[in-house]
Amino acid sequence: MIRHLYIRNFTIIEELNIDMYSGFSVITGETGAGKSIILGAIGLLKGQRADSKMIRIGADRCVVEAHFDLSKYDMKRFFDDNDIEFDAEDCIVRREITAAGKSRAFINDSPVSLAMLKELGEQLIDVHSQHQNLLLGKQDFQLNVVDIIADNHKELANYRAAYSDMKSKEKQLRLVREEIENNRSKADFMQYQFSELDAAHLAESEQEELEQMSERMSHSEEIKSALYAADNALSADETGVTTLLRSARSSLKQIERVMPVAGELATRMESAYIELKDIAQEISSQLEEVDFNPADLDQVNSRLDKIYDLEKKYHVDTVGELIAIRDELNRKLGDIENIDDRLQELQDAVDKATAKCQSLADVLSDKRIKSAKTIQDEVKNRLVALGMPNVRFEISISRGVLGSEGQDMIDFLFSANKNGILQQVSQVASGGEIARLMLSLKAMISGAVKLPTIIFDEIDTGVSGKIAEKMAQIMKEIGEHERQVISITHLPQIAALGSTHYKVYKEDTAEGTVSHMQQLDDNERVNEIAQMLSGSDITEAAISNARALLKLKN
Repeated sequence: MIRHLYIRNFTIIEELNIDMYSGFSVITGETGAGKSIILGAIGLLKGQRADSKMIRIGADRCVVEAHFDLSKYDMKRFFDDNDIEFDAEDCIVRREITAAGKSRAFINDSPVSLAMLKELGEQLIDVHSQHQNLLLGKQDFQLNVVDIIADNHKELANYRAAYSDMKSKEKQLRLVREEIENNRSKADFMQYQFSELDAAHLAESEQEELEQMSERMSHSEEIKSALYAADNALSADETGVTTLLRSARSSLKQIERVMPVAGELATRMESAYIELKDIAQEISSQLEEVDFNPADLDQVNSRLDKIYDLEKKYHVDTVGELIAIRDELNRKLGDIENIDDRLQELQDAVDKATAKCQSLADVLSDKRIKSAKTIQDEVKNRLVALGMPNVRFEISISRGVLGSEGQDMIDFLFSANKNGILQQVSQVASGGEIARLMLSLKAMISGAVKLPTIIFDEIDTGVSGKIAEKMAQIMKEIGEHERQVISITHLPQIAALGSTHYKVYKEDTAEGTVSHMQQLDDNERVNEIAQMLSGSDITEAAISNARALLKLKN
């Protein structure tokens, strides 16, 4: 629950610094005093969108910070999962907005994303505003109510996983069918392409080798002439390098006895001679192999032209890519031939996933039907106590096709009049009836979901007198179970039952209008409730009536 709320420079709030308590609290104040502004600030702590226009004129930033006591709620896992320090007795949530439009969020002084703030905020605070009454007519809200009371969290998680798997397998089957249908229409052309590529007998490195051969054969005369010149320079009988080198070595060997260094030079020359002799033999061998044959060159170039034509035709640059196209065509043609087996395999997988999904949907349906009976009985009892003696309320559950939340279609049916025809609640319930029905549902939900703080923003719209008093008693009961309930109200009957009473008011200063919020003491509460009863002119009768209402609280 919220232990302390701090707001600075948010719209017309200059600074608000106030303690809050468990149980049932009320907030009152004239229209336009700033109650909705405080709700807007709390909304920022729940991860709602921020706008620099929210900053008080003249300020460079606004700050909203709340301290929560989570000691009675099992929430440590969220903090462990997100690597955030956990202090059960003082969890600090803060949101800052700058005039430049930047927004920052913190949990226990750790910077967090807006998504993480929203995830925590939904576990900390539930704000029920007037527009949420419109949700009562929406099927997804009705289904969510039934699931909460049925405690279907695990069942829904299992079903959603199975449903996702089923849809994935259905998509796979559909895509394969589309691919095969497309391939079938192109089967003849694909077969022609495969046959053409297969008949080419392509090899991965063939193109590079052929290009080298073509280049060499095209310059065979030039190559032969160069090799001949090199061979003659090395191996000619009288002028060849090897002949002269051998003669030079012999001359040095003759003077080795009288000049030892000549022997060393002769030895080095012997090594050079051996290497040059080997080179000469290799050149001679290459010279014998170089033989210009125009027919061989034509054959090589013809093969290259074939490869180039195929590459151009299939818009690729390498033989490897042609081979990949050939293999893919072969696979697709094989799929067409084995289509029945492949489709049956995929269909079996879809059928198996659908059966599992259906089984889990049936489990959900059974629990929802049981939950619906419980909701009907408890809501009816609460509505009777809230001044609707002839009320009828039923939850219609019909089964449709499997969807993301199961197979059930929910309708809340309602009639407030004796022998009235049951119709969809959104079509027949008045504003006051919807408010009472919504409060009854919220009371049930609060028992199933242990939310620390629930805020009711004028849920009393359309009611008054004893009915308002009974609505206040329900909110007070909700707050008695380790929970903080706050009601923003215009009704004195509800304001009187709060354990803690806050007043929101505004004043005009030299800098502009400023909104304030203060906790009222006993005397201030009498005056505030008396003013709610009689208006700006507080009468003795109104004061007496206010004291009487406050006695009801005790």
